[in-house]
Amino acid sequence: FSAHKMYGPTGAGVLYGKEKWLNQMPPYQGGGSMIQEVTFEKTTYADLPYKFEAGTQNIAGVVGFGAAVDYLNQITLAKITAHEQRLLKIATTELQTVPDLKIIGNTREKAAVISFVITDIHPHDIGTALDTYGIAVRVGHHCAMPLMTRFNVPAAVRVSFAIYNTIAEIQILVAALFKITALFKTP
Repeated sequence: FSAHKMYGPTGAGVLYGKEKWLNQMPPYQGGGSMIQEVTFEKTTYADLPYKFEAGTQNIAGVVGFGAAVDYLNQITLAKITAHEQRLLKIATTELQTVPDLKIIGNTREKAAVISFVITDIHPHDIGTALDTYGIAVRVGHHCAMPLMTRFNVPAAVRVSFAIYNTIAEIQILVAALFKITALFKTP
């Protein structure tokens, strides 16, 4: 998992897996400190975790990642989840008031992410327009192109909520979507 997904720096992360499988996997890159012995005939890799730690590590990134983990542990995952789920519930209700907006993916247990489309407005246009309001969203196929192709969805807008988001920001998003919808739907 990536540090930046946990409010840490980019370029750092963790490879987490069962020891049995990690021992069977070959390293994906080579470099110092990850080998036990190298000859012209064969290479023997170091024991876990060193087998996957080629070259000089991103020391500053790992220290920053540790600080991010400490920060999240201080807040607690339960409080973070409760806040994000509250925002998800409010945003889901509010977004359904936007004309021609269709939320993609409704399930009982859902992360604090909402993907949507608005009839006759390309998601990239929505994303660009939202940017003019200072609202950052992701647009595209969101690493789910086969699924989106299956359901004939060329792209979607995705809004993600985190511990730093507020209800006021949801209201700003919805107000901007009303303006964008009106602008694009004007004859």
